[in-house]
Amino acid sequence: MLFRKIRSVIEEHLRSDHEKIMLVDGARQVGKTYIIRHVGKKLFPNFIEINMIEDFRGSKLFSSVNTVEDFYLRVSMVAGDKMGDKNNTLIFLDEIQQYPELLTILKFLQQDGKFTYIASGSLLGVTLAKTTSIPMGSIRKIRMFPLDFEEFVLANGVNEYAIDAMRAKFEHLESLDESTHLKMLDLFRKYLLVGGLPDAVNTYIETHNIRRIRELQSETYEYYVADASKYDAEHKLKIARIYDMIPSNLANKKKRVIAQKIEDKKGSRFSDYADEFDYLINAGIALEVKAVSNPVYPLKESESKNLLKLYLNDVGLLTNILYGTNIRAILDDDKSVNLGSVYESAVASELIAHGFELYYYDNRSKGEVDYLIDDYENLCAFPIEVKSGKDYTVHSALNHFVSNEDYRIKRGYVLSNERVVSRKDKIIYLPVYYIMFIQNVPKKDDLIF
Repeated sequence: MLFRKIRSVIEEHLRSDHEKIMLVDGARQVGKTYIIRHVGKKLFPNFIEINMIEDFRGSKLFSSVNTVEDFYLRVSMVAGDKMGDKNNTLIFLDEIQQYPELLTILKFLQQDGKFTYIASGSLLGVTLAKTTSIPMGSIRKIRMFPLDFEEFVLANGVNEYAIDAMRAKFEHLESLDESTHLKMLDLFRKYLLVGGLPDAVNTYIETHNIRRIRELQSETYEYYVADASKYDAEHKLKIARIYDMIPSNLANKKKRVIAQKIEDKKGSRFSDYADEFDYLINAGIALEVKAVSNPVYPLKESESKNLLKLYLNDVGLLTNILYGTNIRAILDDDKSVNLGSVYESAVASELIAHGFELYYYDNRSKGEVDYLIDDYENLCAFPIEVKSGKDYTVHSALNHFVSNEDYRIKRGYVLSNERVVSRKDKIIYLPVYYIMFIQNVPKKDDLIF
């Protein structure tokens, strides 16, 4: 079984006497159902799983549930023999977004206290955004992503002791030895090919067959496009168009979404496609990076809504589109192949999975910095530049950025293939695989006041 960090979060929640029902949100094929089923069966003698999409396609038993009593009656029809009490019975409502009205009665189910509940949904973010009667005070929503790089490394046989040792090296800004560096760089490049979708990772571990991995990735990509058709007729074609444009946008120097190119209409503005962008982001299939021109803490206060970058939620989907079954483009470090957008995609998905909101610095005269995150410790912006080639020390925009005293920048990272960790003024050079240790977690001492 693949190690997933979210497992401990779910276990802790279900073991506690929490007043809220957990909703696990995330795109399709990221492993939500599997991990909830695994934890639920481990902790509860009576585990009841109800898939609402299957119900909708079949008997529609739960399509007209409006009260707690109605809900109990319908559950009893499919699993009456497993309905014990709150301590020994977990009811798992999978794909709950199929019946949004069920979300509105979660509060009353929790208050009634007969059983323990957990729910998940592939388009839950979209449903929550569109439903006004959600009892948010009764819900604890967490988002699940594809495997991050650390989880991929663990899946490939690197043990936790080795990872802890590397984490200590990162924290002390120390380099790995040459052999360990080459091993980690090789794993990172394989992660670029395989990505973090659980089925793709398992297939890689079991077969090492790139064709089978690519078939799974292509199917998932098509699932994501097909899900857009469930939205509505007015928006689905534009959603599919924006989603399909992501790889080509990333090939451009600026990498931004250009509103006028979505439908080839002059005068089109970002506001014309607000619903489409919201769908892609809330569904978890696209990752957003927003521009800031005045990068002061907190970054959210100066974000621009008209200069947006979108990345696919899984780097394996991107390399499938760009390179197909040609693994040499990535594994052989071919100098004729520019892997800039691929490296940036991996870093974006990693940082977002670690809980960061992502921004980039955009200045017409001084250039662009790939990523900015909030530096909570120093109350300023924290720049991160990603380099896939040998010229990792060339970054004029980053130099201008960190030298601007108005921004109060304390430090910035440049991530590259270079093994040696070094520092020049405010800029710290790190090997790209150290991205797995950049976590959005406060120090324990910071939590006490």
